Amino acid sequence: MPAITPIKRALISVSDKTGLIELGHDLASRGIEILSTGGTAKALRDANLTVIDVAEITGFPEMMDGRVKTLHPAVHGGLLALRDDPAHRAAMDEHGIGAIDLLVVNLYPFEETVAKGADYDDCVENIDIGGPAMIRAAAKNHAHVAVVVDVQDYDALREALDQGGTTLALRQTLAQTAYARTAAYDAAVSTWMARAIGEATPRRRAFAGTLAQGLRYGENPHQSAAFYATGEARQGVATAKQWQGKELSYNNINDTDAAFELVAEFDPSEGAACAIIKHANPCGVARADNALDAYRRAYDCDRTSAFGGIVALNRSLDADTASAITEIFTEVVIAPGASDEAREIFAGKKNLRLLTTDGLPDPSAAGQVFRQVSGGFLVQDRDNGRISAADLRVVSKRQPTDDEMADLLFAWRVAKHVKSNAIVYAKDLATVGIGAGQMSRVDSTRIGQRKSQDMAEALSLPLPLTIGAAVASDAFFPFADGIEALAGAGAKAVIQPGGSVKDDEVIAAADRLGLAMVLTGQRHFRH
Repeated sequence: MPAITPIKRALISVSDKTGLIELGHDLASRGIEILSTGGTAKALRDANLTVIDVAEITGFPEMMDGRVKTLHPAVHGGLLALRDDPAHRAAMDEHGIGAIDLLVVNLYPFEETVAKGADYDDCVENIDIGGPAMIRAAAKNHAHVAVVVDVQDYDALREALDQGGTTLALRQTLAQTAYARTAAYDAAVSTWMARAIGEATPRRRAFAGTLAQGLRYGENPHQSAAFYATGEARQGVATAKQWQGKELSYNNINDTDAAFELVAEFDPSEGAACAIIKHANPCGVARADNALDAYRRAYDCDRTSAFGGIVALNRSLDADTASAITEIFTEVVIAPGASDEAREIFAGKKNLRLLTTDGLPDPSAAGQVFRQVSGGFLVQDRDNGRISAADLRVVSKRQPTDDEMADLLFAWRVAKHVKSNAIVYAKDLATVGIGAGQMSRVDSTRIGQRKSQDMAEALSLPLPLTIGAAVASDAFFPFADGIEALAGAGAKAVIQPGGSVKDDEVIAAADRLGLAMVLTGQRHFRH
C-alpha cells in the first residue's frame, strides 16, 4: 500500500454547506471528479463546478422524496471495494463500478430539528439513512478511502491534497471521527424516540458529545480530561462566551456549572441574585435589589471560602459589581451578560475568566443527568423540583412570620444545590451559614453554625449570624438532635421534607424549643 493514496474521485453530499464551494474548487482544481446529489449538486453547479449526479452512475433517479438515492451497489461498491484485492477489482470491472476515494458527508440536521420543537413526523423525516450508510462504508474501508464528516476537517484534507493524497494515519483519524459522528447521531435519535414514546427506561441507552475543549488535566494533575458538549439547548458553561482569562480547567467547569445552575433558581425580574461557589458547594448566596448588594451579602457569608471561588449572577454584570469582585482573587465570573465598563475593569485581571450566556437555564425544565459507576452508569431526571408557599404544610404550633417564610423558601432553593447532608441558614434573603457534605446532619448543622460564628467575628458583630435565622434541610431530620442543634444556634424556623418515622418527635422538639416548622414533602439529596 502506498504511503500516500491519491484522490481521483469524490462523492459530496452535505446538509451543512459551510465551506462547500471552497472545497469544491479545491477538488476541481486538482482534477478530482466530483459526484453529488440534490441540493449539494445544485450549489456546486451554481458555483460553475462540474458535477456528476449520483443518479447517472446508479441508473436510478432519486425517489421517495429523496429517501432513496445513494443506497446502490454503484455507490457502496465504490466505497467498500478493496483496491488491492483482485476479486474486488474484477467485480468492479464486471459491473462498471468506479472507485470513490473520498466521501464528504454531513447528515440531515436531526438534532437541530428536535431542538426547534418539531413534531414527531418532521423529526422522523430528518433521520438520515443514506448518509450514515455511506459514512460507515467509507470508514470501514479507511485503508483506501478518506471520509470527512466535519467541516472542521476540511483544512486537514486540503493539507493532504497539497501533499498529493491522504496518509493512512489521516484516514484512520477521519474514520474514528466518522464512527463517533454516526454513533452520536444514532444516540440522538434513540434518546429522542424514547422521550417521544414515553419510554423512561429503554433497554439500551447511548450518550454522545462533541469535543468542546481539551483540558490540561482533570481534578488532579495525574488525570487526563476533556470537556464535551452535548448540544443541549440550555444556557450555561457549555454554551457561554469566554471574554478573557486563561483556559478553564476541569474544576473550573464543574464549579461554574454548579454556580450558574444555583443562581438560575432566582428570577431576575424579582431581584438580583449572586452565588459564590467553592468546590461545587455554595459558600454564599444572596438576593438584593441590585447585583452589587447581592454580591456583597453573598461574600459576607463566608469570606474565607470565597477567595479563589466562582461567582455567578442572575443579571448582567455592571461596573460597580465588577470592581467589588476584583477586590479579591476570583477564578471565574459567569452572568447572562456584562457591560463594556465591567469587561474593561476585568481586563486588568488577566487570570480572571469572564463568561456570558445571554440567558439563564430554566430550573424547572426537564432533562436528564448521568453518572458513571464501575461497569455502568446511572441515569436520572434533572432535579427540577420547585416549591412555593402554597405547597408547604406548617406542622408546628408557631406559624412562621412572613419574613421567616421568605427566608425559608430562599434557603430551600439554595439547599437543593448543596451537597448532602445539607443545612442552610438564611436571614433577610442571604445565607449566613452553610453546612455541606457531612455524614451526619447534626455535623452539617454545627459546621454551618461555626462558619457563622467565624464570620461574625470577622465582621466585628456581637452575635453569630444564625441568631434568628431560618434553616433549610435537604432531607428529613431522623432524630430530634438536629432540631436541638439548630435551636442552639439561634435558628427560629425550619423547612424540611418530613417523612421520618420520628417526625412526631422532631415536631415536638420544634414546639418545645419555639421553632416554626414547615414540611415540603420533597427531598433534594445531592451527592
